[in-house]
Amino acid sequence: MKNQTFRMTMLYDFYGEILTERQREFYDLYYNEDLSLGEIAENYGISRQGVRDVIVRAEAVMTEIEDKTGIVKRFMGLYDKITAIEEAAKELRQINERRYENPELERIADTIERSAAALKE
Repeated sequence: MKNQTFRMTMLYDFYGEILTERQREFYDLYYNEDLSLGEIAENYGISRQGVRDVIVRAEAVMTEIEDKTGIVKRFMGLYDKITAIEEAAKELRQINERRYENPELERIADTIERSAAALKE
């Protein structure tokens, strides 16, 4: 995946509900709200190491589930393929506009684009 923060955010999006409330809170503050460990620790009256331990445990739980299921990996692969389909539909539309001006090709490009957009939702 692109980078560690992106990977952790994707794991949270897919598996965040399995975490404890405290793990979700700390994880969200650290990765999504961009608070430092020290800031979270101060807000909750615990040590910086305590916050880090909670976040590391949450990461381990979600990583273990992803290693077993591969859901995020498959999602990212599908997302890349959908993007390629969108690009092909765009290219089809451009070729049609330059060479053919065929309403049937335009309709097909529209159908492909709408279907790809629906899959991304």
